[in-house]
Amino acid sequence: EELKKLDLSKRASDHLMLQYGLANWTDKGDINLRGFNKTFNAYFLFDFPFKTDPRISVAIGAGVGSDNIYFKNTIVDIKARNGVTFTSDSTSIKFKKNKLSTAYAEIPLELRYSTKPENMNSGWKFALGIKVGTLLDSKMKSKIDLDANNVGGYFQKIKNKKYFNTTRFAVTARAGYGNMSLFASYTVTDFIKQGFGPNVHPYSIGLCL
Repeated sequence: EELKKLDLSKRASDHLMLQYGLANWTDKGDINLRGFNKTFNAYFLFDFPFKTDPRISVAIGAGVGSDNIYFKNTIVDIKARNGVTFTSDSTSIKFKKNKLSTAYAEIPLELRYSTKPENMNSGWKFALGIKVGTLLDSKMKSKIDLDANNVGGYFQKIKNKKYFNTTRFAVTARAGYGNMSLFASYTVTDFIKQGFGPNVHPYSIGLCL
């Protein structure tokens, strides 16, 4: 009965959620990733508390998720005849930067728990959820110091979505206090279509505001 009497009139019903962190792949085998691979997500969600227990709520919204995966001494061809290829190379091409960038339009859905439902800017918060996305863009962006023709100092951008799954389904989790939390995400669906590249699955961890 006390939970039902909580004053939720000042509780925000919508939330802007920004996430920044480390991205990586499972089952990448001999693929040589480099440095800090980044993920950045931005979502706008509406929060609906349960009438029987306002500490529990469901949130749904929409937004954009992006990953930047960097490669070391690796030629990545996303327009090869038979799929996406990863070729180890440290002699014919010298890369200053070589990354695969992907962006998705996503719908996140969360089941949330808050210790202070009257004030969402305070208290401990926990959430489990899923997100479904559709691929907006995938491209290789490279800064080449020296290529096989001894030409260097130029940028190269190659776009192709053909070999990547256009639908992404991921499971998510968050835990934190106040407006700051840690998040984790694991993509259940294959990143690259079966038969057109390695069977990698992206995952990410980081900070959420």
